[in-house]
Amino acid sequence: MTSRLPVNLDEALASFDDVYSPRIVATMNDYDVRIAHTLGAHMWHAHQDTDEFFLVLNGEFHIDMRDANGVESAVHLTKGDIYVVPKGIEHKPSSAGGSILMFEPSGTLTTGDADTEGLPDHIDSTSGHQL
Repeated sequence: MTSRLPVNLDEALASFDDVYSPRIVATMNDYDVRIAHTLGAHMWHAHQDTDEFFLVLNGEFHIDMRDANGVESAVHLTKGDIYVVPKGIEHKPSSAGGSILMFEPSGTLTTGDADTEGLPDHIDSTSGHQL
């Protein structure tokens, strides 16, 4: 359970350095509000049962996507931009460096349905860490 005290996102981000290893800053209903540092490429994955909301807090964030027919698209986001990846859409985030805020149902893994065998060291397959 997260604190009922206000959370300053700049201070929360300064409290850890790990990339693609989100921290839970609040819980609302059955959703976690998570923040994460981003750098380099994540991995291809999908969330079959939920959309994934991204807000870029700092830097830039790129999301490559593939639909069920293999059609690829991409979005490039900068500070203040939001984007929702629809459930079931395979996606691969990447970043030259920055930080993001996400809304996801509590318990949702950062790697979705992807096989995590051989997971790169810079990616944490987690449902979020407490701040």
